[in-house]
Amino acid sequence: MQFKYAIQTFLAVVALSTSAISYGYSAGEVEETCKKPQVREFSLPIYQEPEKTEVPVESEFSFKLSEWTDPATIKLTMKEQAVPFSVESNSSFHKVTAKIPAEYTGKYVRINLFSKAILGCYDREGWLIKVADK
Repeated sequence: MQFKYAIQTFLAVVALSTSAISYGYSAGEVEETCKKPQVREFSLPIYQEPEKTEVPVESEFSFKLSEWTDPATIKLTMKEQAVPFSVESNSSFHKVTAKIPAEYTGKYVRINLFSKAILGCYDREGWLIKVADK
């Protein structure tokens, strides 16, 4: 009798496990997950102790964003002011290029980036720099 009960219990567990595993994962119904935009190759030195590296006035800078970033959603700001930039895209990445405005001469500036992926998730990134005096 115990053997029969053990087999029934085992079969019930297997049946429930199989239905739980297959629930929502049939062929063709794969859920897409959103990958956040990835940033690479920021071209300016970031300000930090003890180096205290400064960048020249009106320096041009660039960085690359992953190919799944929607280039229409890129926003670049410094001290809460929009910064003009250009985007060159190819099948591997989007290269963003901008220039530090002259008004930030001798100041600490945080460059802020906001971007969204094609599937909708987003990411924020930022870099602290120190602009040299003229």
